[in-house]
Amino acid sequence: MVKISKRGVRPVLLVPALLLALLPATGALASAVGPAPDFRHACSAPAPPGYAACQALVQTGVVTRAGLVRDSAPAGYGPAALRSAYGLTQAAAAAGHGQTVAVVDAYDDPNAASDLALYRSQYHLPPCTVASGCFRKVNSRGQASPLPRAAGKTGWDQEEALDLDMVSAICPNCRILLVEANSAKIGDLGTGVNAAVALGAKFVSNSYSGAERPVDTKYDAAYFNHPGVAVTAASGDTGYHLGYPAASRYVTSVGGTSLVRRAAVARGWGETVWNNASGATGSGCSAREPKPSWQTDTGCARRTDNDVAAVADPDTGVAVYNTYGSDNGWQVFGGTSVATPIIAATYALAGPPGPRAYPARYPYLHTGRLHDISSGHDGACGSYLCTARAGYDGPTGWGTPNGTGAFQATDHKVTVTGPGTRHSTRGKKIASLRVAARDSASARTLRYTATGLPPGLSISTTSGAISGTPTARGHYSVTVHATDGTGMTGSVSFPWIVASAGTKVVLQRCTGSAGQHPAGHRDLCRGRRPALGAALAAAG
Repeated sequence: MVKISKRGVRPVLLVPALLLALLPATGALASAVGPAPDFRHACSAPAPPGYAACQALVQTGVVTRAGLVRDSAPAGYGPAALRSAYGLTQAAAAAGHGQTVAVVDAYDDPNAASDLALYRSQYHLPPCTVASGCFRKVNSRGQASPLPRAAGKTGWDQEEALDLDMVSAICPNCRILLVEANSAKIGDLGTGVNAAVALGAKFVSNSYSGAERPVDTKYDAAYFNHPGVAVTAASGDTGYHLGYPAASRYVTSVGGTSLVRRAAVARGWGETVWNNASGATGSGCSAREPKPSWQTDTGCARRTDNDVAAVADPDTGVAVYNTYGSDNGWQVFGGTSVATPIIAATYALAGPPGPRAYPARYPYLHTGRLHDISSGHDGACGSYLCTARAGYDGPTGWGTPNGTGAFQATDHKVTVTGPGTRHSTRGKKIASLRVAARDSASARTLRYTATGLPPGLSISTTSGAISGTPTARGHYSVTVHATDGTGMTGSVSFPWIVASAGTKVVLQRCTGSAGQHPAGHRDLCRGRRPALGAALAAAG
C-alpha cells in the first residue's frame, strides 16, 4: 500500500534526519533507512502574517482506498494502537460520556459527517451522528447556517477529517463539535474558539499555527483566555520555531514525536522527538508572551513551548478517512495536527477542568503520569529548548500521555479488590459476584469492564456484578477494570475455574519442577510440580 518516491531523500533544511531503530508493526508506516516517502502540507505553509496554516502533513505515497476496508487494516495507526501507546484503552471504553470536544478549523468540509461515520464504522466505534446529537457542525458564530464556503483546494478539509478522526480514536464516547471559521485569519479562528466555548465545549483543539506578532497578547485576551476550558494548540511542523496560538500562556502547547512499536520494552512502544525528512516538531522561547506561573524552566524568561506531546511523524502516521478533494479514501497523516486533538481528547477522558483553572497547568502537577521523552532534537539551539532530556524539554514538554492522570487537577487512585479464586460448574448458574472498587478522591460513579471471563458470564458496567451460566470448562484468568468519570482506572486479576459436574477440584501449590498428577487430571501448574495446599488441579 506504500509507494516510495524514486526521487530519493528530499533536502532537510533543519537538522539531519533521525534514524528510527525499529519499524512499526503492520498498520503504520516508517522508514528506518534509505529513501523517505513523499509528503505534502495539507495547507499552504507558511501562512502570511495574520493568518494560520493547518499543521497536517499527508503521505503522498499511500494508494488511497475508498470505503470500508475489511480484507486488511488501513495504513496508519488506528484507535486501538493509539490507545495502547498512551495507556488509554480502559479510559476510552469507560470515560468521556457527556463531554464535548470542539475542533476549530477554517472553511467547510461538506463530507465531514459522512467521512466521520465511515471512520468510526471501520474501527467499530459507536456511531456519532447529527441525528443523535453526537456530532454538530456550526459556523464561527455557533450557528448551523450559513456555513463558510467550501474548503476547495485549501487543504482545510483534510485537517478537519484528521481532527474528527483523532478525537474519535481517543474518546469514542465524547460528543464532537466542529466549528468552521470563515477564513484562516487568526481572528476568524479565534472567534470560532469563543463560539465553541459558548456552546459548552470544555475541550477545544486548534491544529493550526501562524507567526508570532505583537498583536498576539491582544488575541490572548480576546480569544484564548478561557478558564475552565482545556484549549490545545499545535506547536508547528518546521522545527525549532515558535508559532501562535501555541505560544499563548493560556493554552496547552502540543509537540510531536515519532512513535514505533518496541516489543522489547515493557510499554511496548518507543518515542523520540519527531525530526526527519518530513519535518520536525516546533518548540522555542516566546519573544512576547509572559511566562505562566507553573513554568519553572530557567532557560527562557517568557513562555516556553511545549507542555506535552504526542505522535506527529508522518513516517509513523495515523489513518484518516477523507473523500472531499482529489485524494479520496484512506490516507496517512502526520504533523502536530495529529498530536493536538489527541491531547484535547485525552483531557476529555480525564473529565471537566475546574471552573477557574487553566488546564495547561495540570501536566506540571503530575509529571510522573507522563511518558518522559528523553531522546531527539528539533534544531540546533544548544539547549533543552530544542533537545530532549530527562524531565522537561522544549520539543516534548513533560512527555506524552500515560493514562489520564496528568490531565486532571486531582491526582487520585481507583482501587479494585480481588475476590480470590472462583470455582464454578459448567451449565450451572452462578451466584452474582460483585467486584468491589473505590475511588480515593470521592464517591465517583465507576464503570466496570472485564476481560478473560469464562464463556457465558458477563459483568454489569454500572455495578461490577458478574453473573450468568458458564458454558465451557477451563482455567481462566479474569481481569476486572474500574474507571471513574475522569478516566482514572484500577484493575485486579484473579483465577476462575470452571469444571464439569462431579469433578473434584484439588487445591495444590505450584513448585519449580514437573511432577506427577492423578490420571485424568489436567495440570494447572503449567508443568511445574504441584504440592498440596494452594494451586489447582481439576479432573477432566
